[in-house]
Amino acid sequence: QDHCYHHIIVTFSILKMKFVSAATLFATLSATAVDAFAFVTNKSGTHARVSTSQLFTKRQPIMAGNWKMNPATEEEAMSLASGLTKLLGEETCPMDEENDFCTEVVVFPPHPFLRTVKDTVEEVGITVGAQSIFFEDKGAYTGSVAISMVESVGCEYVLCGHSERRTLFNDSDDAINRKVKKVLEAGLKPILCIGETKEEYDLKIKNEVCAMQLSKDLVGVTKEQMKDVVIAYEPVWAIGTGLVCGAEDANEVHAFLRTILSSLYDDEVAQATRIQYGGSVTPDSVDVLMSQPEIDGCLVGGASLDAEKFGRIINYEKL
Repeated sequence: QDHCYHHIIVTFSILKMKFVSAATLFATLSATAVDAFAFVTNKSGTHARVSTSQLFTKRQPIMAGNWKMNPATEEEAMSLASGLTKLLGEETCPMDEENDFCTEVVVFPPHPFLRTVKDTVEEVGITVGAQSIFFEDKGAYTGSVAISMVESVGCEYVLCGHSERRTLFNDSDDAINRKVKKVLEAGLKPILCIGETKEEYDLKIKNEVCAMQLSKDLVGVTKEQMKDVVIAYEPVWAIGTGLVCGAEDANEVHAFLRTILSSLYDDEVAQATRIQYGGSVTPDSVDVLMSQPEIDGCLVGGASLDAEKFGRIINYEKL
């Protein structure tokens, strides 16, 4: 109850300050984490809020490919999956106790192809996830998929709150929160997607938007459960538009998200939670993105439909 109450207070504070500058909101929400974070000057001359303990926290990289409503047939899905299995490098592996810091790889095929793809990729250590689920266990919900269904075919991850689910299918923060909790209750791992639209970006309220989504979508999620939660920051305006969110800009948002996690939980959770970047990630941009200290992986869309391109992203070069 105290945890939920704290979430509500944080969300209310964000709403109350909606028209306050991003700098003021930033300072207020991160007050509880001031000892754990510091300002540094990046290459562009602007200030970024980064963790002073990042050198002491090592998070396993995670690369995920969201196939969306592609490809057209099961045969094509099998071909794509098979091609990917031949491109894993020495530093890619499943997440387990013996391989803490090699790159974890997850693919999210359409629901009809989950079993076929899993059977194709599991031997090389690639994990399979579902693109969405409904928060009810069973019943008269035509077209919906329950968490037990995707678990039964071997899924380990579920996307929650992807921008296309929010905008095209009207998934509210309440529904997303219920999905996140349902995934965790089943023992699976949610990748919670958050991010601002172009209009919100132009209004310079991206921090407010991301803080509010994160606060609402994690209501009722305990500190213990957070070890299984991955966050994906996806600026909606940079997905499939040709517009680019710079690596340093993305890193600043990720650092800001850690201050929100610290205020919702504590610095331990803030430092341990993996945060991916998703927004037109390509083989040309991945190396710079992954060189940023607060970016722990990428959620890849279009490029994941090309085995060679996704293979290059998985096997990014450490700068």
